[in-house]
Amino acid sequence: MGLQIHFVIDPQGWCCMGMIIFVWLYNTLFIPQIILFPHYEEGHTSAAAILCYYLVSLFCIVSLLRASIADPGKLPERPKIPLTERECWELCNKCNMMRPKRSHHCSRCGHCVRRMDHHCPWINNCVGEDNHWLFLQLCFYTQLLSSYTLILDFCHYYYFLPLKKVNWDLFVFRHELALLRISTFMGIIMLGGISGLFYTQLMGIFTVSISLFDFSDSLSVPRKPWQQTFSEVFGTRWKILWFIPFRQRQPLRIPYHFANHV
Repeated sequence: MGLQIHFVIDPQGWCCMGMIIFVWLYNTLFIPQIILFPHYEEGHTSAAAILCYYLVSLFCIVSLLRASIADPGKLPERPKIPLTERECWELCNKCNMMRPKRSHHCSRCGHCVRRMDHHCPWINNCVGEDNHWLFLQLCFYTQLLSSYTLILDFCHYYYFLPLKKVNWDLFVFRHELALLRISTFMGIIMLGGISGLFYTQLMGIFTVSISLFDFSDSLSVPRKPWQQTFSEVFGTRWKILWFIPFRQRQPLRIPYHFANHV
């Protein structure tokens, strides 16, 4: 199943997403120049630290961009209802379309989304069946990148040896303290906000709830094992692939045998 491009025309969403991209660019550009590269040249840190930082940063921005442009699970105008599932479909009273259970109508986007969780302005898109796994990856890698940035800011002043060969005529080093304070402030805000959102998402998946904002329509079903639940969200039973944002998601509808794939 190929990636289906989906754009939402929402100035508020573009503004929120622009703020996230600005924070990502800020830390991706300034942190290596102020901390990683100078300390690497003087032998205070290794090349693995630089590689890990850029790898986490790459996974973070890829998850953000893919979650924002991926089709969350929009229903076609004339959906083909399988005979075995017709009794489970219902009519949406807002767009007058047939939709399966656990689908919701997004007033911001103007259409129904399969297994809609919520409309997120930070990715300017709905979080639904086909991009929920990308949203979880975005939360995870944003936490990881924010934590890594805060650790580097701390180590720069309290752990690493003082720099001796820094060219202080450059802008980034003349304003080092101000830039790192801004980075630390943004890291704390992002880590706190995303950690709370990520915890809420995990609890929502474990309890098989439909939406964070519509508790009246929550579907009460027996709780599934966490391996099966996450395999259905990420579209694969291979746990290592849950962390890769470059792949394509395949709907998982076959019986789950709790195989311990790595």
